[in-house]
Amino acid sequence: MARRGFLAEVQHQMKVAAREQERRSREAERARSAAYRSAEQARRAEERAAAQLARATAAEEKRLAKEAREAHIAAMEAEAERRNLELSQQHGEIDSLLSATLEVDDHVDLASLRTVAEHPPFDRADLENPISPPRPIPDPPEPIFAPPVPHQGLRGLLGGKKHEKAVAEATAAHEVAVAQWKSAVVEAESARKVAASQHADLEAKRVSELEAERTRYANECAAREAAAAERNSAIDSLIADLGYGAVHAVEEYVSIVLSNSVYPDHFPVEHDFEFDPASAELRLRAFVPPPDKVPTTAAYKYKKSSDEITTTTLSQKACKDRYTNAVFQVALRSIHEVFEADHRGLIKTISLQVGTNTIDPATGRDGYIPFVAVGAERDTFLDLNLSNVVPAATLSHLGAAVSKSPYDLVAVDPSGIRRS
Repeated sequence: MARRGFLAEVQHQMKVAAREQERRSREAERARSAAYRSAEQARRAEERAAAQLARATAAEEKRLAKEAREAHIAAMEAEAERRNLELSQQHGEIDSLLSATLEVDDHVDLASLRTVAEHPPFDRADLENPISPPRPIPDPPEPIFAPPVPHQGLRGLLGGKKHEKAVAEATAAHEVAVAQWKSAVVEAESARKVAASQHADLEAKRVSELEAERTRYANECAAREAAAAERNSAIDSLIADLGYGAVHAVEEYVSIVLSNSVYPDHFPVEHDFEFDPASAELRLRAFVPPPDKVPTTAAYKYKKSSDEITTTTLSQKACKDRYTNAVFQVALRSIHEVFEADHRGLIKTISLQVGTNTIDPATGRDGYIPFVAVGAERDTFLDLNLSNVVPAATLSHLGAAVSKSPYDLVAVDPSGIRRS
């Protein structure tokens, strides 16, 4: 039996991602609902009460404690309401498996699946800027000899020896200063060379890293381009082969169509199938979750006495009815999606089974238990107005074999089913 191919898997993941985004949007909207606001208000009230309690008098403590308790109760009741809203949505999604697909066109324009590689910006732009050169290290100023000024007049005549001594001392000091200056000039030159060398090393490292990162980025871009080219080539081949009615192309197209059909997380459905070109029949099998994997909670309720949120369970009849109806809807939905998507009319008939993989109560072994077996011809089925039907009645109209109780894992005999 055929399973999901490359293109179908890509398309399925895109659909799952889109559904997840939609789910998050719904959750965000619910977070802004009255239940959330009520819980938020209760939390703030509780915080205010705690702050007031810290500075309250004995007479006020009782009142503030009561307010804090009421705020907590309000928050728990709001949480129970939030869970009930989510539960109602889950039940609604299971109850509307068929109508959900009638709102969309199941045809897949294969040409629209072609893609263009999208590249993110280069993520190491920081390496593109050269490292700033080191700050200049100037030479120290050369010392200038300033000889002592001789005294004038009689004092200058009498102090000649003292002046000579001062000049000699100044000259010696200047020579020391010049020696120190020359040493400082050498040190400054050495420091410039060290700084220049360090800068050169850092710049060389930057350039090397930049080249490596550009190579890595170019390889990633090339990989994205190759993946897009591979996908587009596969799509082009599929379009051409589908035009000839090639078996593998028909099965791949059906795989894409059914992969587009994303079921709720709490009621996942998978398909196996194969196409017989001689009879133009698609033999299709749908796998639904077993009954024990389907939600059975009826409602959530906060109990003040135990300070906990409790659950009530749906009646067994309600569980049986919901599960049976879901199985029947999956049968009609699967046939509808394939026939509606097949604009070329390559598939003339569909032979379908809907069942689950679980432990067979009759044998105690894991196996496939069929709940519905039905055959349908294209023109007859497409003439149905599925928006107004009762699934059980439609399956009966199509001559289907249906389980007396899918919820109790009662199997049907799929052999000998006529096509309507």
